[in-house]
Amino acid sequence: MAFSSGNSSGPMAEINVTPLVDVMLVLLIIFIITAPLMSHKVKIELPEANLIQDPADKTAPATPPITISVKENGDLYWGDEPVTKEILESRLSSVAQLQPQPKLNLRGDKTTKMGTIADVTKIAQGQGMLDIGYVATKEKGQ
Repeated sequence: MAFSSGNSSGPMAEINVTPLVDVMLVLLIIFIITAPLMSHKVKIELPEANLIQDPADKTAPATPPITISVKENGDLYWGDEPVTKEILESRLSSVAQLQPQPKLNLRGDKTTKMGTIADVTKIAQGQGMLDIGYVATKEKGQ
């Protein structure tokens, strides 16, 4: 491929850099404006996490988690035992007062409506449960 030397009507050897300069100037202006916004105005010192466990914590027996299952039709199970919402509320209120408080694992059928799961979550939070987890299975092939 040959380049033209001027007067002939062949391909141009010069690159038009004007659009490149325009884009670079716009990016420069954006970075100049947003850079001061990225820094925090209020300087605080965050606490450091202590990841070393106390030996006293190891002597305390770990409380097993509580499992509540919700079927598609709204039936509730405490472990393997069927319960009503009233019994669930009373059990959760007594368990919420334990120290340390056990974890609550909430399991639902694949076809259970999210509103039902949300109702059980509201009941648990209303009774004072702090650590509520939702149990799911990993999809096949992942």
